[in-house]
Amino acid sequence: MAANGSKDPTRKQLIVSILCKHLSLDHKDFSSNAAEKDIKTLYSDILKSSGKSSNDEVMKWIEFAESFPADSKACFDVLIKLNEELATKSVLLGNGLRTSEADVIVFSAVHSFVVGLANLDQGKMPHVMRWMDYIQSKEALGDLFGKISLEKPGFEPPLHGAKSAVDSNAKKTVQSTNNAEKSEAPSNLKSGDAKKGDTALQEKKKSVETEAVDKYKTKKAVGDKEAGQERKKSSETAAVDKDKELSVSLLNIQVGLIRKAWKHPSADSLLVEEIDVGEAKLRQVVSGLAKYCNPDDLTNRRVALITNVKPGKLRDVMSEGLVLCASNEDHTNVEPLLPPEGAKIGERISFSGIDGKPEDVLNPKKKQLEKITLNLFTDDKGVATFKGIPFMTSAGPCTSSIPKASIK
Repeated sequence: MAANGSKDPTRKQLIVSILCKHLSLDHKDFSSNAAEKDIKTLYSDILKSSGKSSNDEVMKWIEFAESFPADSKACFDVLIKLNEELATKSVLLGNGLRTSEADVIVFSAVHSFVVGLANLDQGKMPHVMRWMDYIQSKEALGDLFGKISLEKPGFEPPLHGAKSAVDSNAKKTVQSTNNAEKSEAPSNLKSGDAKKGDTALQEKKKSVETEAVDKYKTKKAVGDKEAGQERKKSSETAAVDKDKELSVSLLNIQVGLIRKAWKHPSADSLLVEEIDVGEAKLRQVVSGLAKYCNPDDLTNRRVALITNVKPGKLRDVMSEGLVLCASNEDHTNVEPLLPPEGAKIGERISFSGIDGKPEDVLNPKKKQLEKITLNLFTDDKGVATFKGIPFMTSAGPCTSSIPKASIK
């Protein structure tokens, strides 16, 4: 018999928690009255707080989550159909790898059944298991859901020349044994005794040969396993280092307040701003905003400021930061990102699921800033994001009036 998810308080609390985590909101603001509302209403309330509007496709998947059955046999049949749906997709909605509200809602609905599946049953729905593993890793859900363990096949490439090495080493050992046996054989054996001696020597020779081959194979197996582990460790380390190199956590992005702005004395395209980021003195920053912004309009305006760029002079005027701006495709419309009212001056902008200490000063030779800004965009609602993860402050996300804009 199907369970009605809209009346299941535990399921609703989990959906509230995972949605708020996905959208970088505090679930406590919605958990208190979760029992009184259905999932669709909760979803709409949470989206409004994040500055986004509801999506009809997500609503269809909410209906799927609400109607997910409690009976084991029915659950299995539903997941087999979901497996077919995911056969050509990485995620439920969209064409890429970016997770949506639909993904986290459905994940929370099916998790309690999938986490208990035997390996044999997991093998019958490989696309569901691949998707579940991706969501639990991408969304960092360890604090909300038990981890789903997957049996992933290992692979160790064969080493060329392994067989010949076994044969060669075995032959050397046997040859040494033969030489030793010849030196040990007595010279005054009679004919009958000699035959018995030959038989004994042959048995001994065979035993030593087998033992030598077994020892070599054991030693080789241990060596191959250790080499495989070293290769795996090396590749994992390289992947982690690459992720760190491209992580937005390297940037120290702070909420700043422009106290004063004026035109650059020797460059028509530049403005100079004095920006408060909660430090003892104001930071002087040079920005290429003269064509797009009036200095008076920038005064007392909040901005998102990268404060760990290397200080340097732009047309003889010192600059100690970089104001992040959204730009349309042809760069005819450019404006600084806007942190919300209530965001604390100097607070560091965060990204859900991404932790890490910023560099003291970015190294221009590594081109870290250029690599990271390739993944900075506003979404279709104008919310500033890194790979789809919002720029978050204590008062909400940073935004722009320019949707689907690049950010630099």
